Amino acid sequence: MTHQDYSDTDKSEDVKVLHGMGYAQELERRMSRFSNFAISFSIICILSGGINSLAQATSGAGGAAIGIGWPLGCLVSAVFAIAMAQISSAYPTAGGLYHWGSILGNRGTGWLTAWFNLLGLITVLGAINVGTYYFFIGAFGEYLGIADSTAVRVVFLVILTGAQALINHMGIGLTAKLTDFSGYLIFVTAIALSVVCLAVADGYDFARLFTFSNYSGEAGGNVWPTTSGTWVFLLGLLLPVYTITGYDASAHTSEETVRAAHSVPRGMISSVLWSAVFGYIMLCSFVLMIPNMDAAAAQGWNVFFWAMNEQVNPLVKDILYFLIFICQFLCGLATVTSVSRMIFAFARDKGLPASKALSKVSPKYRTPVSAIWTGSTLAVLFVWGSSLVTIGETPVYTIVVSCTVIFLFFSFAIPIALGLFAWGTPKWNKMGPWDMGEGKFKLFAVLSILAMALIFVLGIQPPNEWALYITVGFLVITALVWFLFEKRRFRGPPIGDEVARRAAEIAAAELAVGEKA
Repeated sequence: MTHQDYSDTDKSEDVKVLHGMGYAQELERRMSRFSNFAISFSIICILSGGINSLAQATSGAGGAAIGIGWPLGCLVSAVFAIAMAQISSAYPTAGGLYHWGSILGNRGTGWLTAWFNLLGLITVLGAINVGTYYFFIGAFGEYLGIADSTAVRVVFLVILTGAQALINHMGIGLTAKLTDFSGYLIFVTAIALSVVCLAVADGYDFARLFTFSNYSGEAGGNVWPTTSGTWVFLLGLLLPVYTITGYDASAHTSEETVRAAHSVPRGMISSVLWSAVFGYIMLCSFVLMIPNMDAAAAQGWNVFFWAMNEQVNPLVKDILYFLIFICQFLCGLATVTSVSRMIFAFARDKGLPASKALSKVSPKYRTPVSAIWTGSTLAVLFVWGSSLVTIGETPVYTIVVSCTVIFLFFSFAIPIALGLFAWGTPKWNKMGPWDMGEGKFKLFAVLSILAMALIFVLGIQPPNEWALYITVGFLVITALVWFLFEKRRFRGPPIGDEVARRAAEIAAAELAVGEKA
């Protein structure tokens, strides 16, 4: 047994649920409940988004953007996680969102959900690793004599993403061990950073955490265009919303998690909860350390390095930088896992070009090898290609990354909204073991829809107004592709009699990868 307390009965139940949805146990169940939590916690990684996007708060509404804005933004993200947890317990499969969108709606809504989620995951993998690159340059570039350029950035990303793909290639056992380690390391490093910030602070002006400022325009290093105090505070909510995402990884790794129907919803919710709490402690400590808020706001995107240079001992600072860099690398590692499982699941139902290759699982490593390398390659190509093209004075990369959050949360919102209407119908008349009841689910479903509207409005504000045109353009293109081609070809996940007809195919697939009954 993979885990001492994972009995044959437990394994039989997990496989029975999977077979009941028409799929073979090709991937290997090596992830514990903690591992399922850790992979989402690692992708959220408060030491990645929380640091690399910090200027959205400090160069926006100042201290209040953290003291008040962080909890509010985390609450916005949490309502999605809670609603998704209900669905994930009923349908614990790899590529969960795609299946939920299909089962609770139809082939078309599932197909649309898959493309929103897939594009969001590929672009967010690129964005995470670009953030890691810029953190590395800011932390160690001067020591190593490395300066930012497109060539350096692409080479760095090829090496970084290649290493993350190789680790994923070698099996979920190794990946789970590293993401488990990442979960502990994020806790330890966030606490260490908080303690250092509080230790070197000139004083504890807690009032600054609840003081609203308006650093839009030049006062904030032009992170945000000049706007009103209300808008700049609302725009600052993008910091926690951008950071507290990626928890769909718990669902994507359902087929590799023991007791998935129980573990996945808990992994999703707990990753959001602990990220919100420890992120709040860490960022509040950082704001209290800042010697002068006006000077900090003027630093724009350089605020983290500026404050650390001003206040922290060089040796202590470098140790923290090294730990943060490792956490950010492992954040990308976990994201490769999530991307590859989404590609694998969609290809398994012939939703992608070259689906046969992309859905193939290595008998040796029990991982979807082609999906891992394809997702990783696409993320690097996205960064490279989009960095070379600009619209006006803005790189296409910056514009597309602003769409990432919109794409991801749309892929969350579609199955949640469908679940609101499917509850109790033949489409969804059986709940999983994690069940909060109809009334609570529908409440969180409605809150998720309202939250999606807020995220969309904030996501298309200047300087990201092009995100509106990209999102609308994507919807138009997908509609054309669906109605002209995919509606006739794409069959979606197996349902009804099709599940029973797959019995021989399921047995053959499990035999091919050495899965034992």
